[in-house]
Amino acid sequence: MFRLLCSVTTLLVLFSCSKDQSFDTLIRHGKVYDGSGGEPYAADIGINGDSIVAIGDLSRAKAKTVIDANGMAVAPGFINMLSWATESLLIDGKSQSDIRQGVTLEVFGEGVSLGPVNDDIRKGMISQMRDYSFDIPWTTLGEYLEWLEKKGVAPNVASFVGATTLRIHELGMDNRAPTSDELERMKALARTAMEEGALGVGASLIYAPANYAKTDELIELCKVASEFGGMYITHMRSEGNGIYAAVDETIRIAREAHIPAEIYHLKMAGTENWNKLDSVTRMIAAANESGLRITADMYTYPAGATGLDASMPPWVQEGGIYHWMKRMTDPVIRKRVVNEMRTRTDGWENLLLMAGSSDNVLLVGFANDSLKRYTGKTLTEVARIYGKSPEETAMDLVIADSTRVGTVYFMMSEDNIKRQLQLPYISLGSDAESSAPEGVFLKSSTHPRAYGNFARLLAKYVREEKVISLQEAIRRLTSLPASNLKIKRRGSLAAGNYADVVIFDPQKIQDHATFEKPMQYATGMMYVMVNGTVVLDNGEHTGATPGRVVRGPGWTPRSDR
Repeated sequence: MFRLLCSVTTLLVLFSCSKDQSFDTLIRHGKVYDGSGGEPYAADIGINGDSIVAIGDLSRAKAKTVIDANGMAVAPGFINMLSWATESLLIDGKSQSDIRQGVTLEVFGEGVSLGPVNDDIRKGMISQMRDYSFDIPWTTLGEYLEWLEKKGVAPNVASFVGATTLRIHELGMDNRAPTSDELERMKALARTAMEEGALGVGASLIYAPANYAKTDELIELCKVASEFGGMYITHMRSEGNGIYAAVDETIRIAREAHIPAEIYHLKMAGTENWNKLDSVTRMIAAANESGLRITADMYTYPAGATGLDASMPPWVQEGGIYHWMKRMTDPVIRKRVVNEMRTRTDGWENLLLMAGSSDNVLLVGFANDSLKRYTGKTLTEVARIYGKSPEETAMDLVIADSTRVGTVYFMMSEDNIKRQLQLPYISLGSDAESSAPEGVFLKSSTHPRAYGNFARLLAKYVREEKVISLQEAIRRLTSLPASNLKIKRRGSLAAGNYADVVIFDPQKIQDHATFEKPMQYATGMMYVMVNGTVVLDNGEHTGATPGRVVRGPGWTPRSDR
């Protein structure tokens, strides 16, 4: 039906064209991939203000600006379903690493969101600022997003409200269930966020204190999101040994809260779990056949990135970073932690074991200048320097850095990446910040997905390995996530939609970021428009910051609240 409507719209616009038409911007001679997944077609696109007003043969029309897209693909702007540009955009709103790949909408909220904040959360955020700092004048999630828009950002921005943030707001870092009053206050905060335009509730259930939450707590929060037409999106409790139970929990939450659900960065982590993909996809298929809507997103690399906290038991982290650090100075506790870090369990997610060896654990993010010399080294290499075991070294690094330490874990199968990309409900998310290889961003390294996730899909998996077609890849980057998020007027090229448009050469689009040198821009993306404004012009950033807040289906204008 969607493809039919797009085709009808295109035909209506085509027949209405005349030589008297005039546009602010006219894109000529391009091959249009409208986001539907259908075959591309030759057409021109006329844009006035922030919107597309015509698609068809506009050869006789005039325009203030004409972009010649001959030989190039013209597509809707890409949607990053899992972005951690929450802070990097506060430092540099140009969003260079993502804009140069065609991302026009950054979606935040994996468990933690930048609102609501209270005095304790604000103090905690300030205490963890290292390489760069910023003011926190907002209180609610909606105010944070509006602050970004006012400050000026190149891409559009949207967010889920973080279940972790709601929990910390009311319970701090305590490992316990909320009282009935605390849960009601958490639900009220979620309701406010949904009224402000949050897309739903986001969770990150392998991390403390998120993993202290029981399923019933999450269901209650998701019931609030469901009232507003939102969705539940989750970094599940397990992506490895306990993945079946984790998928079951996700499905249960979707069913009991009457809400669509998405699995963040779907993966089978750890070699012993690589063979579980078929079973997991069968579980998702059965849930969808029963009437639920379960989708997933992913990134295009065999390694994930998080922190050393993901290698340590949750109990030692209770109370936050300083309590965690203090416990790890106790010899008795250290011995227990080392033992648990070395012991296989389904009780918590141990990424060190899933990586198979500390040789497969890469250290990329330190706050302490004296430790930055270890950036890019494996945990094995640093353990050798320390003369200690990898487990003891991991604890020492957290203590010395006063952070969880940014870490890359090599855990996934390349074959599974390709098979997952063929699933029709898979969209894409970088799970990374959007930065630039300059200034304060050079103080720490990153994962190559921050600079190459979307270009890698189009280069490696579409052009080179032909895992999926270009039109299907574009659908996964555009109309699929827009539909899942219930975002209107974005995600497809159609008259009346906002002019979020990308133009690239399918034969030249290329990622260059590597694990050794991750901060390298992708190439081949020639033009990017956000709300009708050119942000990338012939491959170079214009400095424009036309990004806006994109709100979810429950948004209520302030005067109506």
